[in-house]
Amino acid sequence: MKKSVFHIFGFQWKPAATEQLKQRATRDIRAFQGVIPGLLQTHVGENISPRNKGYTYCGVMEFTDQAALEAYVVHPAHQALLKWLVPLIDAVELDLEA
Repeated sequence: MKKSVFHIFGFQWKPAATEQLKQRATRDIRAFQGVIPGLLQTHVGENISPRNKGYTYCGVMEFTDQAALEAYVVHPAHQALLKWLVPLIDAVELDLEA
């Protein structure tokens, strides 16, 4: 049976991250749906875990396979997001096949 690949991320926002920029991040990440080939599901939002260790924003994305995840990493839409977002966050990323 073919397994999906899940990309999980958490952000610690830096002080320069305004509420408007946080909302923009959510909109831009959700907009990948239907644009990034092989992206099956996207879920993002506030981390509600009391064990968040400062990662107050998180998401999970499901891809058809590892190749789709790797294509997402270099996709122009994702690269455009990273250009403005990376200076505003400390991030952790996890990937798994399930």
